[in-house]
Amino acid sequence: MHTSDYITKSLELHLFFGRIMKEHSLFLEAGYTPVNSDFGARAEHYKNEFERLLHKAVSLADGIIGENVLASGEIVTEFTKAAERQTEKLTGIPIDSSITDRELMLTCCSPIIRPDLYIRVKSLNIIALRLLNGLISLKEETLEQVKSCRMFTMNYPLLIEHIIREAKLYRQYLRNLEESGTVGVQSMKEVECFWNQIMMEHAMFIRGLLDPSETELIKSADGFAKDYAALLQSCNNAQDMALAAQSRAETLKFRDFKTAGTKGIESCQIRSLILPLLADHVLREADHFLRILGE
Repeated sequence: MHTSDYITKSLELHLFFGRIMKEHSLFLEAGYTPVNSDFGARAEHYKNEFERLLHKAVSLADGIIGENVLASGEIVTEFTKAAERQTEKLTGIPIDSSITDRELMLTCCSPIIRPDLYIRVKSLNIIALRLLNGLISLKEETLEQVKSCRMFTMNYPLLIEHIIREAKLYRQYLRNLEESGTVGVQSMKEVECFWNQIMMEHAMFIRGLLDPSETELIKSADGFAKDYAALLQSCNNAQDMALAAQSRAETLKFRDFKTAGTKGIESCQIRSLILPLLADHVLREADHFLRILGE
């Protein structure tokens, strides 16, 4: 991979996954109870650190990242700013929305790569790897405490496992960039299987976090969970072939469902235990998957 590709891929990873990690930290913090305030403080630390990382990534990324990434909706959506304001108000956890403002102003595709950019991006990757090691440890410790009935949290054990897998993928991509200059050696089949599982679990979480009175939405979410379970089984059973057409068709429908859900949660029209920023978070992950499928 050329230096310019290394820089671009690194920054695109940070803009997507760095935000995902800071929001994971927030969701963990919001889910702990007062008896585990020490865990809450650790989650707050990682939220703050990933916000610092994102500020650096945004400052380096303007004019560098690809147009397809910028247009995908995976970095920021039309709902993100309002979702952050509402979530901050509902939880009391501060959120630095100036990152979102700066991301909305990003441009793509400058033909000029500044001479100092490689060193600054490499430094950012090293910082991110250190943060990921710590955040993954926090997530794994939380999961172990929950599974052994020594901790109660508002986050499902499966959700904690889910966010561990996403953090480990981010870490593996960065390690690959640092070791070989390429994001990874995953086949399209492996990528699809990973994200089909993520989408399936999103549907399961949505189904479980909706108020029991939201029967039609629960039915829809359950349908998506079953559809993705079938896709995941087909993907795992495939030899070399990927299932891009089926995955794309299903994820386009699921993105529409998530978009409507984000609107409904932000406008307080849907009864649920879903924070507005969580709704926007899973929407961005669908946008990311669709962008990958379109490449």
